Amino acid sequence: MDLALPRRLSRFARTTFKAVQSLPRLTTVLTELRDAVKQLERLATFAAEELTEVVYQLERVREQLAEIERRMPGAAGSRNGEVTRTGPRRSASPE
Repeated sequence: MDLALPRRLSRFARTTFKAVQSLPRLTTVLTELRDAVKQLERLATFAAEELTEVVYQLERVREQLAEIERRMPGAAGSRNGEVTRTGPRRSASPE
């Protein structure tokens, strides 16, 4: 008597039952994943919009600093926006 067929059917039934039991958890995980992707899309959109504004503001600050540098006496010694230190160097760590 060949017992291979009943074993296969039994294994198939167990596998199918486990798969059906896993469906609610899979649904929950997929929902959480979809929500995470939506959040990432919103974050990316926000970052893209704000990055443009940050670049604009940094360019304005650079222009203002360049104008201040041009008006400062002795600014002829600095080149290409480089700042030359004239005073003693300070350490960031407390003495």
